[in-house]
Amino acid sequence: MDDLLMVPGPTPLPPEVRAALTLPMVNHRSAPFRAVEEEVQAGLRQVFDTTAGRIFVLPAAGTGGLEAAIQNLVEPGQTVLSVTMGSFGDRWANLARVFGAQVETLASEWGSYPRPEELAERLAADREHRIRVILLTHNETSTGVLLPLEAMARARGDHPALILVDAVSALAATPLRMDEWGIDCVVAGSQKALMTPPGLAVLALSERAVATMRAVKGPRGYFDLRGYLKPDNTTNLPYTPAVSLFYGLRASLKLILGAGLEASYARHERLGAMARRGLEALGLKLVADPDAYSPTVTAAYLEGADEFRTRLRGLGVTIAGGQGKLAGRIIRIGHVGFVNPVDMLGTLAAMEVTMGREHAGHAVAAAETVLEEVAVR
Repeated sequence: MDDLLMVPGPTPLPPEVRAALTLPMVNHRSAPFRAVEEEVQAGLRQVFDTTAGRIFVLPAAGTGGLEAAIQNLVEPGQTVLSVTMGSFGDRWANLARVFGAQVETLASEWGSYPRPEELAERLAADREHRIRVILLTHNETSTGVLLPLEAMARARGDHPALILVDAVSALAATPLRMDEWGIDCVVAGSQKALMTPPGLAVLALSERAVATMRAVKGPRGYFDLRGYLKPDNTTNLPYTPAVSLFYGLRASLKLILGAGLEASYARHERLGAMARRGLEALGLKLVADPDAYSPTVTAAYLEGADEFRTRLRGLGVTIAGGQGKLAGRIIRIGHVGFVNPVDMLGTLAAMEVTMGREHAGHAVAAAETVLEEVAVR
């Protein structure tokens, strides 16, 4: 029997995805695999909500996708504005520094997020348009904070900087309208709400970003996205792709789009509300501010957090700990991907047992109120 995996990725896998991963290997230059790739491209286009954007699927973790975005869209010496609110935002800023960018930051306290008006003011002060790229983290899993992405993207106004979004833990779990919101690059990973094993980084680039990608003169190698586009703008796979993961992603996209993206968004919101009420019923303080709750991960302060997680694993439930300056201080419950309300109730029940008899029933009862208020679909 599998343990209950309640971390912010990798997600448990639907049976259909598990089955797809066992399909026979094929020549990645063959017509059958080309058909698989086209299905994946079409499905991802719907998830990114873009008609004009170009889709790239790389054999890499999500961080590889973030690195690819920097290499292909930022030249050494250019100024990048990193809007950061936690460990993963800081990581992306550091990647930009590694590749020679001059990084400026707009940061908030962990548990909150920089406000759109702060970004608008910062860009308005950049009258010479030194800032070439803005880095946004849609969902900060280290703190359980969701950025109001539409408002942040619109805060750019008429500034010419490209907007790059880390949506690794957000895509398919919460609305993201790439074309409508004027986003130039979105990076996601296969192992979160896309419900596929780790190993695929997925990028969507606007036409403006593609033009920038073609013009950038910085060093590039394995992650050179120019190799993924033919002169006629049709896609090309320059290296051997992760064939089995393509099969899994195709199966997952069929599930997500068959049920509807809105249903996926609602499910993640419902699970997040269950987690928050359950944790608060146990007397725990949430890390995220009330206006910043994530639909895919909930973080709470807990003394002896790492020891608590070890004891919880003894009951067959795995949750995540803290990162960076929150290491050892918090627990994080992932509710992303192939997770349902029963999984959440089981996790909270195991937490009650671990915390002691006096907590029995509190978290589960609190979480059940969410199910009474919001219909399960």
